Formats: sequence, structure tokens, C-alpha cells
Amino acid sequence: MIQEAYKALLAKEYDKALELYRALEAKKEPTSYYYLGFLHFRGHGVPQDSKKAFEYYLEAATREVPLAQFEVALMLENGEGCEKNESEAAFWYEEAAKRGNIDAFNNLGAMYKEGRGVYQDYKKAFILFSKAANAGNAKAQFNLGALYDQGLGCQEDKEKAIEWCRKAAYQGHEMAKGIIKRMQSDGQIVF
Repeated sequence: MIQEAYKALLAKEYDKALELYRALEAKKEPTSYYYLGFLHFRGHGVPQDSKKAFEYYLEAATREVPLAQFEVALMLENGEGCEKNESEAAFWYEEAAKRGNIDAFNNLGAMYKEGRGVYQDYKKAFILFSKAANAGNAKAQFNLGALYDQGLGCQEDKEKAIEWCRKAAYQGHEMAKGIIKRMQSDGQIVF
């Protein structure tokens, strides 16, 4: 039934997906809560409702669904569908990261870099950005480049800063592309 529900979702047969995910919810299937949250968040097959989406995502998050943990963290960080709570967001990013969610490593790194919801810790930010950057996350590659550029949490290294910024730019990261273009026009780098 799980595969059937997912196929309905991919086919944009939202009424069918909703029915199947509700049946799975009755059986307490963990990912069903995530997908019900997704349907409510997007307004697919049901009226768009961020609060209801948050409730479903939170239920899935407590059942250790990494995507749901990431969504809960994002919603808490932005105060969408719930009261803004950055320390709680950091907790859920960490839970998602523990289960391999690469975006969670980047977002948690940003919180440590900026001291939002956690104590500011550039070394921890560096470790988290490195993990996500090495997994190919363009935002983390840009963020890691910025740390190298400023020597935050690591030894200042302009070459590594440019290297990571290039990697992010190649993936379409707009700020990284702008920096690379500016550095080329200033004659600081040639490639």
C-alpha cells in the first residue's frame, strides 16, 4: 500500500494518495504522517494548512522519519505553521542530520555559524558545512568557502575558499557565481 500511495502522489492523483495515506495513518505507518503533512503543506487534495502540516510532520519526526525531522526544523526556524523556536529547530536539524539528511547538516551549520538557537561555534559550523559540502550540497559548499575566506573555525585559506565557491557556482549557486564573476573581473582569479 505504501508504494501504491507514493505512485498516486507522483502521478498527482492527490485524492487517491490522500485516501491511501489516511489508511496507512490508521495503521500508524510512520511515513504516512510525513506525506499527509506534505499534502496539507502544499494544499494537494486538501485545503492548504501549514498548522496541520506541522502537526503531521511533527508526528512523523517523533517516529524518526528524517525528511519530517528536517521539515519540522525548517518550520520551527521560520515560524511557519507553528511558533518560531530556533533552539527547537536546531534540535530537529541535529536529529535529521544524525539520520543522514545532508540539508540538515548545512542548516544546522548555519545556526552554529550565526549563533541562532545554539551557542555560536565556528568549529562546529565548519564540521557540519564540510560534511554537507563533501556530499555535494551547493549551499554548504558556499558556506564552507566563506568560512575558509574569513578563517572562521578553520585556518584562513583563500585558495580553498575559491575552490569551494567554484564548486557551489558550478551547481548554480547564485551568490557563488556572483563572487566568482567579481573575482574574475578584478583579476583575482583566472579559470
